[in-house]
Amino acid sequence: MTHVLILFFATFSAAFMATVPPGLLNMNAAKVSVEKGKLNGVIFSLGVSSTIMVQAYIAVYISKFLYKNPEVIDVLFKIAVAVFAFFAVYFFVIAKRNKAKAQAIKEVNLSKKNSFFKGVLLAALNLLTIPYYSGLNAMWNEAGWIKFEAKDITTFVVAAGAGTFSVLYLYTFYFDKMETKTNRFSKNSNYILSALMLLLLVITLIRIMYR
Repeated sequence: MTHVLILFFATFSAAFMATVPPGLLNMNAAKVSVEKGKLNGVIFSLGVSSTIMVQAYIAVYISKFLYKNPEVIDVLFKIAVAVFAFFAVYFFVIAKRNKAKAQAIKEVNLSKKNSFFKGVLLAALNLLTIPYYSGLNAMWNEAGWIKFEAKDITTFVVAAGAGTFSVLYLYTFYFDKMETKTNRFSKNSNYILSALMLLLLVITLIRIMYR
């Protein structure tokens, strides 16, 4: 039971931190809330979180397939290294540019459709989610926090959705108070994420060296 709680909070935290920097999904949650009301913002957030849960589920089974095939287990760790290295650089570059908010608003011009399906569509377009959760799953499995059992998989998927939804909820209801601090907030949060990915990268490399 203890490892399930650790798994939930570790995955929740990873999902939360990955969604914090202003970007496509959270900025549109705020936009929907402003234009169509907070209820629609919540519905949009539920659509995003539902898709994230599906993507996290797919990521688990990608990791599970690789893990159950000993001949490709090294590939699993190399994937994790590549994923964490990519995200470490990615978040660092975003922090340097500090243009996430402006880009997110300019790039998205949504039609007037159901808010839930807007969220589903936008989340589905984010192709980085599956490799991100595959990398996390590889780490959690090596740490003994996930055992590829139904209970653990459910915990991982629900935590990923809950962590994402928590951030989108905050953007939906409190963006007006956060807006004046967005630039500093974006820069700092992206640096934190970059450092986190670098830490996971180092841990994964150490585990590969001592396998």
